[in-house]
Amino acid sequence: MSLGLGIVLFAIGAILAFALNLTVDWINVQMVGYILMIAGAIVIILGIVLLARRRRSVSTSHTSVDPGTGERLTRREHSAPEDPVL
Repeated sequence: MSLGLGIVLFAIGAILAFALNLTVDWINVQMVGYILMIAGAIVIILGIVLLARRRRSVSTSHTSVDPGTGERLTRREHSAPEDPVL
C-alpha cells in the first residue's frame, strides 16, 4: 500500500510541477507539485524500510508431566525464518 501511494503522489506531483502550465492566483501549482513529489519519495523510502524490517517469528510451547515425579515440564521453541536474499 505504501509503495503504491508513494508512486501515485510522486506521479501527481510531477504532473503538477512539469506538465501543467496553469496559473492560479491563490496557489503556486508548481510548488504543490514539488511538495507532492517530496512526500511521495518519503513514503516510498518508508515503505521500503518497513518491508525490509518485517520479520515473522513462531513461538511454540509444549507442556507435559513427568510420570515418575509428577513434575510439570515446559519446553519452549522460538524460530525465525532466514532473511530473504534480495
